[in-house]
Amino acid sequence: MKFLSAIISTISRSKIVKANIGLLAKYLLVILVLITVYSMVFHYLMALEGQRHSWITGFYWTMVVMSTLGFGDITFSSDIGRAFSVLVLLSGVVVFLILLPFVFIKFFFAPWMEAQARSRAPRELPPDTRNHVIITHYDPVTADLIERLDSYKKNYVVVVGELHQALELYDKNIRVAIGNIDDPKTYFRLRAQNAALVVATNSDQINTNITLTLREDFEHLPIVTTAESPHSVDILQLAGSSRVLQLYDLLGGSLAAWTIAGDCKANIIGRYEQLVIAQAPAIGTPLIGKTLAESGIRETFGLAVAGIWKRGNFIIPRPDTVIDRTSVLVFAGTEAALTAYDEVYSFYQICKVAGDPVIIVGGGRVGHAIAERFQKADIPYLIIERTKKRNEADGHFVFGDAADIHTLQKAWFEKAPAAIITSHDDATNIYLTKYLRSLRPDMQILSRANEERNVSTLHRAGADFVMSYASLGANAIYNFLMNEETMLLAEGLNFFHLPAPTSLIGKALALSGIREKTGCTVVAIQHRGETIINPDPAYAIGKDDELILIGTYDAEISFLSKFLA
Repeated sequence: MKFLSAIISTISRSKIVKANIGLLAKYLLVILVLITVYSMVFHYLMALEGQRHSWITGFYWTMVVMSTLGFGDITFSSDIGRAFSVLVLLSGVVVFLILLPFVFIKFFFAPWMEAQARSRAPRELPPDTRNHVIITHYDPVTADLIERLDSYKKNYVVVVGELHQALELYDKNIRVAIGNIDDPKTYFRLRAQNAALVVATNSDQINTNITLTLREDFEHLPIVTTAESPHSVDILQLAGSSRVLQLYDLLGGSLAAWTIAGDCKANIIGRYEQLVIAQAPAIGTPLIGKTLAESGIRETFGLAVAGIWKRGNFIIPRPDTVIDRTSVLVFAGTEAALTAYDEVYSFYQICKVAGDPVIIVGGGRVGHAIAERFQKADIPYLIIERTKKRNEADGHFVFGDAADIHTLQKAWFEKAPAAIITSHDDATNIYLTKYLRSLRPDMQILSRANEERNVSTLHRAGADFVMSYASLGANAIYNFLMNEETMLLAEGLNFFHLPAPTSLIGKALALSGIREKTGCTVVAIQHRGETIINPDPAYAIGKDDELILIGTYDAEISFLSKFLA
């Protein structure tokens, strides 16, 4: 029954198949005519040989010969009769063994296969679909977003225009639906009125079209769009976008935040209510050579060291972890505690980096976003630009190839505290990272990654920090979905919070095994509207508590699988 219903459904939707029904009828008519004519000739030739048979026998003989069964119970004795038998046999081979399978495939098997394909890529979602995310474009940003949605078991659908594209995504275990992204009917079929969010990461022009299309019928639907050009932000907002994300600006701000330059004060890289996440390099401080227990950071300032970055590797510290000159400490605490930390080290004038300019490789949108942050922080910088697009008199630009040592010398490469590589091409970023690391083993190198798969390669090439365009965009979109502020942490380091799992209720933090089993660190707990920052290890987790954690992406997945499965 499913087979027949699939065929009927496909035939009813396809005008081409409906037109071919006429051809099928003609084909069957030709077969019927052949059988009738051959049966009449059979009677005539048999009469010439002195044999008499019924009309049913004539049809029987014709069908047996045409189908190549050849029982041999009825045969001709004359040459003309045998020649006729050969003719009937050959025509039967052509009609039944060639044309009939073709017709079966064309009108039965192919429609069934198409129906099966369409079932994998539907045009409509079930009427009871709710709180789902509609994604209008599959790209590195939304691919990373889908991984996060899957981790938290949130429903989504990706809209594509062509069946073959939908099947390609379906084979990657992506939930897809077919539809035109600029057609209001598409969004009605996808239950947009019940959706939690629509995500548009297409071009600025297409995003504007999608937003206007949606706003015509869904006034209160949350819509997140990306903007490649800063001039598109106002247009998208006027079109009705709930949030316009300038991912290049976010990426530039994040890379600037992780740069060691100016002084070595703790640099805030994320906030959540009263909790702040910050990073501070150990270089030049008396912390070098001490273990975490000996540093007294928690006891003196009330700061928790949630992790330590060492050459791109995020380490969950233990009391006996030794702090060295390449260590960058990740703090979790209050802003007042960070201020106290800075005052102590500023007072001793220990943590100072020479005021040499930071090198920014690439003067595109990301490079300019970094430069704006440095200007506000009064941090000197130089931008290496391959082609001369601006007045050469601008003291912030050095024109030339960053792979040319003479260009690097013009940019004071020998003394620069850090270099930030911002090219949109990952192969170029990997090449330059390896080259700069070979020239300056002691320099801090930060790089942008456009594809998630190249993050580990950039670390192997020598980058201290890598920020992925894809994961940063996915985090920003997911945080908007969850009504949270975007946390600009480093690539691979995630900030997340969720209600206390049932399996942890009543257990003390020290005995919960969260850090030992997953590698995540509980940096705060929301308890009845109050944020408890750096909770005591003896704190017992309550059923109404919300845990706020930091960990790598793998650690987050491990936490979800062990405690929320």
